[in-house]
Amino acid sequence: MKLRITTVGNSAGVVLPKELLARLRVEKGDTLYVTELPDGIKLQAYDPTFAQQMAVAEQIMREDRTVLRRLADS
Repeated sequence: MKLRITTVGNSAGVVLPKELLARLRVEKGDTLYVTELPDGIKLQAYDPTFAQQMAVAEQIMREDRTVLRRLADS
């Protein structure tokens, strides 16, 4: 997919086609994160804070599996 850099006010921007927005599962107003890689960049709708919170939640769920199961059965 080829994108063109365009002028947006006093800045430059890239217009993302609908197909790409759908693949990224984002829409106007969402935040995208850019990661620089050796062979280019990676554009993703990844929230590092949310990912960290989910990692903590998964760890708690693994450690307290029996307690959570009993709560679910109550």
